[in-house]
Order: sequence, then C-alpha cells, then structure tokens
Amino acid sequence: MFKKRPPRTQLGKRLKDPFGHLIPLKRVLNMLLGIVSYRRLNIVNRLNVEGMEHLKELPKNKVLFVSNHQTYYADVIALYHVFCSTKWGMSNIDLPVYLLSPRVKNFYIAAEETMSSSGFLPKLFSYAGAVTVKRSWREKGKAIKRGADISAPAKIKKALEYGWVVTFPQGTTTPNAPVRKGAASMIQHLDPIIVPVTISGFREAFGKKGLAIEKKGVQLKISFDAPIQFGKEATATDIMTFLENHLIEKKES
Repeated sequence: MFKKRPPRTQLGKRLKDPFGHLIPLKRVLNMLLGIVSYRRLNIVNRLNVEGMEHLKELPKNKVLFVSNHQTYYADVIALYHVFCSTKWGMSNIDLPVYLLSPRVKNFYIAAEETMSSSGFLPKLFSYAGAVTVKRSWREKGKAIKRGADISAPAKIKKALEYGWVVTFPQGTTTPNAPVRKGAASMIQHLDPIIVPVTISGFREAFGKKGLAIEKKGVQLKISFDAPIQFGKEATATDIMTFLENHLIEKKES
C-alpha cells in the first residue's frame, strides 16, 4: 500500500517556522551567515567556548538563553555557531562541517527598531530568526516612555514552543546596564529552562552594528552555566535578582 500524501496545507506548515518563514531558506541563510562569519570568529579572532556540556541534554524547545550583549549581530551569530555545533554532537566550533546542516530552530529577541533599519544585514538576520519587540524605554537613540509591547509575550511564547530563544535582558549593548523588569516577568510567566550565558571580547573585536573587524587577534569567549528552571512558585523579584547577579559585574571595593 502506498502511503497517503499529507494535505498540501499540512505540508506547507512543515516547511515553515511559527512566523511563516521558510525553513529551507532559513537553513541556507544560516549556512551562508556561518560561512561568512567563521573566519572572523575562529581564525582572525579565536572563540573559546566553555560549558557546552550543559547544552547536550537540553530539550529541543522551551529553552531560554539569557546573556549580556556586546554587539548587535556578532555575538548572536557566534551563539548560532555553537548551537549548530551542538546539534552535531561537537564540543567546540573548530570544524565547521556543522554548517552543512545548521540548526534552524533558534530565535533571538531583538529591538524592532534595530531590525527594521535599512541595510541588507538586518533583513537577513530578521529572517534567520529575530523575534522583534518594541522597546518601551528607547527609540532612535533617545530615551522615551511608552507602554510595553503587548504583542511581545505571545511572540516569545510561540518561539519558545518551537525551539531555543536567546534574550538580552539588559536590552542594550552598554556594559552593566540595568536589567529590564519585563525580562523577569516574561520568565515568570512562561517558565522556560534558563541557560545563563556570558560573552566577552566581542565589543573589542567587532563593530557594534555589523560584522566588520575592529581588532584582530582578540580572544572571544562564550561561557554557558548549568540550566535552571525556576518553577511557578518563583517571584519576579527572585528572577530579577538572579538576572542581576548573572549580568551585572560586581565592582571590587
């Protein structure tokens, strides 16, 4: 007996992510971004990854990576390299054969203003996995005050139900900026598995808004801590304290 072909609508859903982006096209884009960036991340500069063992037993979805933020794009694409390498069972990104079949169920939360700016790179990154939100405190480089983006929680939930999501709770590339309260509330509401991430060296090595090399020979570093899940009993204050302890450097007295 021949197997019955799935309905065309069902087949179409399999070829798209939850935001309607074509998965084969995302795979090609991730591969091309990986090829273009690999030399800058691991030859011109050198990326050291610690704690990849924490990623190997993670489920395929409902995982939120919380990280500090140093550039608009370079740190995100470096994390994508690591995620693709993990898919292949590797412990580093030294052999980029993982780009032949990159992991595409990755998303990152980004400011809508940044991703809608002119230029090819923002559009490319948007399609590759951006979950865009409107910042309530800043627009076009100026401080503002407006209500929270009410569509953001639903979009983030959709991304988490499909795969892994990277967020930058400080909402900016400025060092030691305050953690935004919305990040703690979002974690409390959605209760994903949390993987703390610390990155360093990217601000020194790359331009803030692109992949241009500012300095060669920089030691880049990504460090993953053990996963944690707070549970529904955790308060937003508990989660806020955790994020602040992880993201804000303590000054020595």
